Amino acid sequence: MTFPKSLPFSLYLSLSKHTQFPNFNMLQSSYSHTPTETLKKPKPKTFLDHLKQSYNSLQTHVSIHPRFYLFTSFFFIQLIVFYLTRTTPLSISFSFTTITHPSTTPHDDVIELQPIFDNDPQCPSGRVYVYDMPSLFNKDLVLTTCDDLDPWKWQCGIVSNHGFGKPATELVGIIPESLSPAWYRTNQFSLEPIFHHRMMKHKCRTLEPESATAYYIPFYAGLAVGKYLWINDTAKRDYLGNEMLKWVQNQIYFKKLNGSDHFITLGRITWDFRRLKDPEQKWGSSLLNMPLMQSITRFTIEKSATEYEDIGVPYPTGFHPQSLNQLQEWQNFVRSQNRTSLFTFIGATRGEIEVDLRSYLLSYCYNESSSCRVVDCGVVSCSNGSLEILPALLGSDFCLQPKGDSYTRRSVFDCMLAGSIPVFFWRRTAYDQYEWYLPGEPESYSVFISHEDVRNGLSINKILEGYSREEVRKMREKVIDIIPKIIYAWNGKGLGNVKDAFDVAVEGFLNRISLEKEWI
Repeated sequence: MTFPKSLPFSLYLSLSKHTQFPNFNMLQSSYSHTPTETLKKPKPKTFLDHLKQSYNSLQTHVSIHPRFYLFTSFFFIQLIVFYLTRTTPLSISFSFTTITHPSTTPHDDVIELQPIFDNDPQCPSGRVYVYDMPSLFNKDLVLTTCDDLDPWKWQCGIVSNHGFGKPATELVGIIPESLSPAWYRTNQFSLEPIFHHRMMKHKCRTLEPESATAYYIPFYAGLAVGKYLWINDTAKRDYLGNEMLKWVQNQIYFKKLNGSDHFITLGRITWDFRRLKDPEQKWGSSLLNMPLMQSITRFTIEKSATEYEDIGVPYPTGFHPQSLNQLQEWQNFVRSQNRTSLFTFIGATRGEIEVDLRSYLLSYCYNESSSCRVVDCGVVSCSNGSLEILPALLGSDFCLQPKGDSYTRRSVFDCMLAGSIPVFFWRRTAYDQYEWYLPGEPESYSVFISHEDVRNGLSINKILEGYSREEVRKMREKVIDIIPKIIYAWNGKGLGNVKDAFDVAVEGFLNRISLEKEWI
């Protein structure tokens, strides 16, 4: 049963005492001063009408008994005050939070809704509680060396600076000296420690779980599964994920809404946590196949197109500004670059992948050397950024962005960070992945060329040459405007009023939860 938002407070209290509310622990109520519509029918005498009639009668008595005047006047004022207090809405804003009551058994915890009378102007969509989990779920997974990992050394660099990695000293001379402190050798799979560090310092973090709107689970799922991806041992890949779910499901605040107000970060693509049932397809863990994960929101660098709970967030790049001034200085720097190449391609071939577009683009660029600047990652190391990548992006108007080993690739964000305009060949590489971060008009900041047309001989060079200098300038300006939303700031408190990728994710989730609770 739902009451109108304009229901007078006194009537609300009266009805709430005599009405059974289904799912009352999910109910939210708000109060406004907007009048509700009434049925058109003859108006009965109101309490004020009766007061007027009584006053006219009293006038006659007062004229006959003057000494009675003082008493009747006082009594009449009392009636007016009584009437006004009953008909004037109370100026109270209603919202709900949760409190717990002690119980005799761990599974009998009761969550009860209570009103809060004060709005929070700093966090209008609510606050986040960070679970204090055993260290085996996060800190213990961050290794101090890279010696026991796979040859790609995917975890190197994660250990230092809260996931940002070691300073990128090799960029000295390429970027202004004042910007050097903002650049790091950040691993593309370091999202989990970066998010955890920022969440611990977030302005809307609360230490009181009963006052939280959302709950963050600081489990480093990508680090937990990463070192076992190339080992044929599915039990090891699944172990910590299963233990995490056992731990979370025993938390009373998880039971409140079955985890729908909980979120987690996944530092690897969603497919690394969705092991297929086919015996021949044993890649990844089964974390996202588990029933308890179905209601938990996941921030991931590549999402599933069909999963509402998957939210695509940018890959971490190497740029982590410490202040708004540093961010703006970088934007001005990329805006002022003299770009001598029409486009660039940064990548390597994958011989094990049939009909790999990257192999085609690499050959195409070598043949179009007057227009295309090539960085062959089969020849130079491209992991965690390199000395060759940034100059190529800063010197090119466009950057080719085919899908990587999956639909997405970090290079998309390296490209835009450098002010280069991305050229996509699959919509799922960006357009259908990062809706919270990229404009709804793809043509305003990017170029789309179907991969099928490219294979059929369509000239990439001719298409890109067809854009006028003014069109290129406008597209680049749009890319530069996007930069704040696709980087993760160094400062634990963010960049003030400018939202970075972390802010967009957390505020977006809080807004989503608030809207969902309004419909419960």
